[in-house]
Amino acid sequence: MRAARTGTPRQKDEHPEAEFRRICHAAIVWKRRADSSRFARFRIRSASATRRVVSCAGQRSRAILRTTYETRLRLLVAITGASGALYAQRLLDNLDPRQHEIHVVLSNYAQQVIAEELPGGLRLPAGVASHSLKSMNAPFASGSNPPDAMVVIPCTMGTLGRIAHGYSEDVLLRAADVVLKEKKKLILVPRETPLNLVHVKNFELLLLAGAVILPANPSFYSGAKSASELADTVVARVLDHLGVPNKLAPRWAEERE
Repeated sequence: MRAARTGTPRQKDEHPEAEFRRICHAAIVWKRRADSSRFARFRIRSASATRRVVSCAGQRSRAILRTTYETRLRLLVAITGASGALYAQRLLDNLDPRQHEIHVVLSNYAQQVIAEELPGGLRLPAGVASHSLKSMNAPFASGSNPPDAMVVIPCTMGTLGRIAHGYSEDVLLRAADVVLKEKKKLILVPRETPLNLVHVKNFELLLLAGAVILPANPSFYSGAKSASELADTVVARVLDHLGVPNKLAPRWAEERE
């Protein structure tokens, strides 16, 4: 004998799947602690990451262990002929070749600006690899071997415009093109004022392509006592965007130790 049906009877002309449509999903509630996007900063590349214990605190019978992961990055630092060679020098001073793989390439006019602004010349830490501008034999000239991040510091408007429009006549521009197309991080540090509409449109193109535009605008609340300390307020932001821990400049409203 057929069992009696329960529930709302289906209308005569109603499609058999209609009753499934009547089932509503439960409300989706965002739980802050379970949101996986919070863990994006801990992404690890292969076996090159090292674990470091930051703090261990006990509460009742449970111990809370907090760790961070320092990833070995392949970084390309490009220096162009814009004024502000000190920014490039301070960035190199604060990148450890023992922790990261660091490459450097200079534009044609960068050497003249460095000679004017850095009397002692550009100091490259031991272990940093430098590359010829016109050689395409550098590993980052191909999308099969891109760097994890590239910083153009300082960045001329000419270089920025060429990158925005896909010109790749030398290894610096080609590397920037590779970084964008491979969805890696490209940080451009322009030092130009005032800006015209062409500059702004180039900014727009690069932002849409995924680049980070980080103008060389130092902060003054740090109480910097020298040009190097003032430059460090910009370099600290570059390091932040690279994911490299640093204490170069004080944070806004940071509690005094």
